[in-house]
Amino acid sequence: MGASQSGRAEHEFQDLSDRTRFSLEQVNNLNKRFRQLSNNKETLSREDLASLPDLDNNPIRLQIINAFFDKRNLSQDGVGIVQEISFEEFLMVLSHFQPAAMDITEDNREKLRREKLRFLFNMHDTDGNGIITLEEYRQAVEELLSKAGTIDPDTVKAIADAAMLEVASTTRGKMEPDEFYEGITFEHFLQILKTLNIESTMHVRFRNLDTGNMRCGK
Repeated sequence: MGASQSGRAEHEFQDLSDRTRFSLEQVNNLNKRFRQLSNNKETLSREDLASLPDLDNNPIRLQIINAFFDKRNLSQDGVGIVQEISFEEFLMVLSHFQPAAMDITEDNREKLRREKLRFLFNMHDTDGNGIITLEEYRQAVEELLSKAGTIDPDTVKAIADAAMLEVASTTRGKMEPDEFYEGITFEHFLQILKTLNIESTMHVRFRNLDTGNMRCGK
């Protein structure tokens, strides 16, 4: 029976490897890390993930944690959040940080780019309405600046408002003084970041896969 279970796990891990582009060894090592974080349970809770020490000093710690439990990142038509995730779902979210393969085709590169940008967009569209509003943007700026010492709320607001105004002028052109800009849509997001090589820069180095030591690559 033990051999049968081992064979089934190996088959499942191979399937996950094929779908996520992690090597079989990486899948096995990530599974061990998942088991450590979840206290050897089949599912991982938000509290389990929040206990990861490497997230303590990350200015977007909350967005990273939320991303793992956001149904939009777990399935194509997902809406809302889940309280716990399986290893497969954990791996699927991590796969967004896989760098582009050296031999990737241009069509697949563009597809990967959109997937990564959609993931990034979802992190800031916290209410899931398809628009990053000014309030959501202010919150993101505040969290990004939170490690720089005490930032006056008015300064945060001014920085976010100026950036959002720049986005509006870039995506909408000249606006009337009384015209209201609802926020950044995904298409606007694509336009703003069109020169960013996100498929290469948004990745985690998975060399030795002691995932407690993972860092985002630049």
